[in-house]
Amino acid sequence: MDAATRAVLNEAETLLIEETSREALATLDEDAAIELETRIRRVRGKYVSQYRRGASARVAEHAARGRARPENARAAQKAEAFERALSRVSRRVAALAAQSAAQLRAERLALARDAKQRDWPGAGEMVPGQRGPGSGASTVPAGRTGDRALRNPASERDRAGTLGTGARQQAKRDSKRATAR
Repeated sequence: MDAATRAVLNEAETLLIEETSREALATLDEDAAIELETRIRRVRGKYVSQYRRGASARVAEHAARGRARPENARAAQKAEAFERALSRVSRRVAALAAQSAAQLRAERLALARDAKQRDWPGAGEMVPGQRGPGSGASTVPAGRTGDRALRNPASERDRAGTLGTGARQQAKRDSKRATAR
């Protein structure tokens, strides 16, 4: 933080901005970072609204926004300082949230993988001398699995019938259009 910005901030505001230093943010967990982001957002909103209200009130007095701006420089500096602090904290919150989401996703995938392996037929029946599911010997049933289990002669016949019905209906519509011309 530069000296000009430090000069316009009071002690409490300076301490709040110092909480957004790289070292201080590194020690925060996700909940604490979100709480800090909320506090800084509230203070930034206060100074932005003060700046806007002050500027709009002085426009009528000076008959121009540009001439009214210098009198409102202190509120503008405070708003800008808290805007920079908010951006630092928001980046940290985003990083922590992404980290947390990746961790939760990995946990859910691991739980789903474990549940799926327990549901496999023969998963509880180990052959003597076999070390387990990751040992090279498969405990997967010998028949077809996944999408291949759904493809059998009867399902192929039904699929072909559906395609044929659609093709016949389209041909019928096309021939009607051709004769109407």
